[in-house]
Amino acid sequence: MATASARHILVNDEAFCNELKEKINSGEITFAQAAQENSTCPSGANGGELGTFGQGQMVPEFDKVVFNDEVGVVHGPVQTQFGYHLLEITERS
Repeated sequence: MATASARHILVNDEAFCNELKEKINSGEITFAQAAQENSTCPSGANGGELGTFGQGQMVPEFDKVVFNDEVGVVHGPVQTQFGYHLLEITERS
């Protein structure tokens, strides 16, 4: 079974999500800083770390990105029932 490790940032607004992505990609802030300061998910306190999980354990929109897109790149905004996410896949096997 495929597994992955990822971290994410959850916010309520797509425009703000895009703004955070620009700041991360430009090096203005790190992913972990952005998560700690802005994520509405409890994982934000740990830099957005979600740990290791298998396919099907997260919402479908999450799985699609985490198990198909490039590792080590900030993806998103990804909209789910919870809001808008930035995702970074840290490992996949």
